[in-house]
Amino acid sequence: MRIDSGIFKGRKLIENKYEHIRPTTDKVRQALFIKLQFFLPGKKVLDLFCGTGAMSIEALSRGAESVTMVDKDARSVAMSKQNLKNMGLDEQKVIKCDALVFLDKCEEAFDLIILDPPYKSGLYGKVLDKIYQKKLLSSDGVIVCEHASVDKLENSDFEIYDEKKYGNITLTYLKNKK
Repeated sequence: MRIDSGIFKGRKLIENKYEHIRPTTDKVRQALFIKLQFFLPGKKVLDLFCGTGAMSIEALSRGAESVTMVDKDARSVAMSKQNLKNMGLDEQKVIKCDALVFLDKCEEAFDLIILDPPYKSGLYGKVLDKIYQKKLLSSDGVIVCEHASVDKLENSDFEIYDEKKYGNITLTYLKNKK
C-alpha cells in the first residue's frame, strides 16, 4: 500500500499482516481524497477506527493540518504509529481507545471525520449520534462513512450530500443540516 498523492506520494506504508484490519482499497481512498482535495488543506481530521493509518497519512500528505487517529486495537495503534514515524510525522495523535469512549471525552471539533468501523458492527448510528450530541463536527465539516454497499446509513441528525458505490463498498458523505 502506497500514498497516492501529495508530499508523501509514492511512499510505502508497512504491510498489513493482521486479518482484523480491512484497509480501504486504493481505488476508494483515491476517490475520497480526489473529492475532498480542495476542502482538505489546513483542516483538522479525526480518523476513528484508523486501522493502518493510511487514511490519516493520505490526508496529511494532501495538506491536512493535523490528524487524530483512534483505534481500540493495540496492533492497529502500533501499526499507525510506525507508519507515521516512517513519514516523519511523529507529532500526530494516535490514541488507543474505544471510539465511543473517546467521543465521550473529546472536547474539540473536527473539519473532517472519517468513520470506517468493522462492517456489521452496528456502530455507525451510535458514533454519529455521539458526534452530533457533542458537536464534534465543525460548522462546515464533513463526515465520510465507509460501509458495505448493502447497508444503508440511517441518521436524521446529518444531511447526506453525496454517496458513491465502488463495488461492495460505499462512501457516504454527511454534513450538518442547514
